[in-house]
Amino acid sequence: MSDRPIRPQHAPSDHPALARPKIGVLLANLGTPDATDYWSMRRYLNEFLSDKRVIDYPSWKWQPLLQLIILTKRPFSSGRAYRSIWNTEKNESPLMTITRAQTEKLAQAVHDKFGDRVLVDFCMRYGNPSTKSKLRALIEQGCQKILFVPLYPQYAGATSATANDQLFRALAQETWQPAVRTISPYFDDPAYIDALAQSVERAYAAQADQPDILVCSYHGVPKRYLMQGDPYHCQCQKTTRLLKERLGWSDDRITTTFQSRFGPEEWLQPYTVEEVARLAQAGKKKIAVIAPAFSADCIETLEEINEEIRESFEHAGGQQFTYIPCLNDDPAHIAALTGVISRNLRGWID
Repeated sequence: MSDRPIRPQHAPSDHPALARPKIGVLLANLGTPDATDYWSMRRYLNEFLSDKRVIDYPSWKWQPLLQLIILTKRPFSSGRAYRSIWNTEKNESPLMTITRAQTEKLAQAVHDKFGDRVLVDFCMRYGNPSTKSKLRALIEQGCQKILFVPLYPQYAGATSATANDQLFRALAQETWQPAVRTISPYFDDPAYIDALAQSVERAYAAQADQPDILVCSYHGVPKRYLMQGDPYHCQCQKTTRLLKERLGWSDDRITTTFQSRFGPEEWLQPYTVEEVARLAQAGKKKIAVIAPAFSADCIETLEEINEEIRESFEHAGGQQFTYIPCLNDDPAHIAALTGVISRNLRGWID
């Protein structure tokens, strides 16, 4: 479709032609600190841990604990963890580097399909670039319709929902709000499952000795959320099942676990850090770990899985630990996300 200026419908003949309205696609990921120093980490952790979707305890109980105890100590340990994976060349976290690369490749794929009418950009739920700033930028570029794409295959209140919440808060400050769509989770999308399977097949082909079992480690949430109706646990289990079926494997070659537990209450189980130790003690000396809930490698995969969880496995007697990277900007992942975006743009653009 031509991108030439057009005269508004029903306008008088002398009305000046206006730029054709555009459509924006705004990708959203979790977020990243701006740097690894104490105050940068504290700002980021304060925003993250003050989110009621993440920690839903009453503010009168949680905020004093957060401000007076947790945020005086945790920025130091979190800063050390981030420094161990920091992209020093670009002075940013790997999540920022990878999300930008994903955005650039998706922008090209979308342009090839739809032309200049669709613009693609990204934002972070916590930290920078903020959802508000990127929504405003798309509107200023003439986007009257915006597709919001949280980069979480499985829906959870603490991921997809809080990203949507932030978008809606930003929309509330706009005088002329664009039409907005949010995507459904794509945990069972065949192209996404195939991309995961291809990454597993490549990793296994590179091993002289095949792993005894593949551990699908998903980010954790309190078990209470499941009992309150959050579908995350069920969607994770289905992703693992579909991956198993696509690979043509038996049940004993793949398992589901959950990582990143925080606080004293029970979270979804089994816990990855404990399960890999149990597997080693049970004779599974060679394992591979993949993180299907993460669209890009980040602190939870590069540091937690590839360092802490690896150490737990090896300390328990494990001998071969293979971490399979996230899909990141792999061509199969970009193709899968392009399919998700294209389906959700139906009716807005041919």
